[in-house]
Amino acid sequence: MMGLPAGHVTAVPGLSRTAQLKALGNGVLPDQAAAALRLLLDRAEADDAGSGLEVAA
Repeated sequence: MMGLPAGHVTAVPGLSRTAQLKALGNGVLPDQAAAALRLLLDRAEADDAGSGLEVAA
């Protein structure tokens, strides 16, 4: 559901449910992080297109 591989936290031996929830915490979900980076890169490229500068790929 979070975009993490099955068992990423739950398959760790000896990790209690409380520890699993703490490990997940307020972490950024991989899919959300990727979307945010794409959005920021698109904005940076659009800003730089008008200035004549290039964005490193």
